[in-house]
Amino acid sequence: MKLIPASVHRSLDMVAVIGLIAAPILLGMSGPPAILSYALAAIHLIVTLSTKFPDTGHRPLSLRSHGMIELVVGVALIILPWVVKWNGVATPYYTIVGVILLVVWALSNYGRQYGAERAQKARERA
Repeated sequence: MKLIPASVHRSLDMVAVIGLIAAPILLGMSGPPAILSYALAAIHLIVTLSTKFPDTGHRPLSLRSHGMIELVVGVALIILPWVVKWNGVATPYYTIVGVILLVVWALSNYGRQYGAERAQKARERA
């Protein structure tokens, strides 16, 4: 079941960017785990601003591509701390962030929903 419309997803992406910036400070992370969180924030912002959401002008990244990126990153974030053997707060942090990303991915419709939102707006204008 796809419960999150694209417009809400875009807002959640911006909240995620803020969270990725704030988390290292709030959790006292430093070194590579903190740097990765800041880098992910920047990348997530670039991906979000580059995505063709409803009511945005021409953007180079399709909503489906945005979804595929989030799927891959979500899985990678769950695996990463175990592979690099991070300890402390970094392991649960990245595992939880990865799980949240996958839950949002699973609840978001990256394809048909976009067309449905456009069709609804067209009906409202007519």
